Amino acid sequence: MIRSDIFRGHLDSIILCLILEEDRYGYEISKEISMRTDNSFQIKEATLYAVFQRLEKKELIESYLGSVSQGGKRKYYRITPLGKAYLKELVKEWEEIKRIIDLFLGGLK
Repeated sequence: MIRSDIFRGHLDSIILCLILEEDRYGYEISKEISMRTDNSFQIKEATLYAVFQRLEKKELIESYLGSVSQGGKRKYYRITPLGKAYLKELVKEWEEIKRIIDLFLGGLK
């Protein structure tokens, strides 16, 4: 299992990427992260919803209620145009971070 503090600064971009692919609800995002990482990274529910609140407050995502499922309506999230622009900047920033880290750690394999 990878230490969660390594991911902390990148949760926004991970979640925005998943919502960019398609509108999603919280549990679905949590399961998708676990599945794509072969369970090496799992996001706690409280952390996930804190990220949703932060992204919504910044108007990077918006929520809406979907149709009734298993007794209730699910809250879905979709990325906004501002969120897409922000994600584009995060990707550029990530590319630069990878390049710099690789300068130092790349030769230690």
